[in-house]
Amino acid sequence: MELKLDILAIGVHPDDVELGCSGTILKHIAQGKTVGVLDLTKGELGSRGSGELRLIEADKAGKILGLAVRENLGYADGFFKNDKEHQLGIVKILRKYQPKVVMANAPLDRHPDHGRAAQLVTEACFYAGLVKIETELDGVIQDVWRPEAVYHYIQDRFLKPDFVVDVTEHVDKKMEAIMAFSSQFYNPDSELPETPISSKKFLNFVKARMANFGRDIGAEYAEGFTVERVVGVEDVTQLK
Repeated sequence: MELKLDILAIGVHPDDVELGCSGTILKHIAQGKTVGVLDLTKGELGSRGSGELRLIEADKAGKILGLAVRENLGYADGFFKNDKEHQLGIVKILRKYQPKVVMANAPLDRHPDHGRAAQLVTEACFYAGLVKIETELDGVIQDVWRPEAVYHYIQDRFLKPDFVVDVTEHVDKKMEAIMAFSSQFYNPDSELPETPISSKKFLNFVKARMANFGRDIGAEYAEGFTVERVVGVEDVTQLK
């Protein structure tokens, strides 16, 4: 029987998920949920490291997080499009793992890939539920599947979250998963070119952003998400 996921977190670059929502991933895995990650590209246009190295780093980060699965579609970093071909690649993954919830890139951000990927994933999630769009996996016609919800994690630019998740207990493990991408982030001994994310200040920013979101709910650290569709609440007394 194919593995079914409670949550599929999708990032256009390896490390997007770690930076944006890995605390939430860790929290839900600790609750017994099954979580996977789909990276759309290898991040090969990054100024530091290489696509091949980032695949190795992504595998290391996935083990730290305790993911059930991690796949990479190998789309062209920087030059992928929101078109039929790219949508169908994601549709196949959605139908393969049938996640209840998808987490995707921020719809608006400093890096143009992030917003484009957000729209690509949103549209693929819709099309994955259409019976007249037929896809095959290993020669077998796939069942249609549409996730119950698509949430967008917040990245470099500040976006007002529609909801936040308390990740205080998982911050240290999140930072460990981020640092698995050692080619990308702070290393005082590195001779690689400096980038906006390679300084120690950037790691401080990551934690400060979580502290900012946490303050709104009385938590030390939280991660924020935006939604495209209204979220239903079963018990208003359980809101934090």
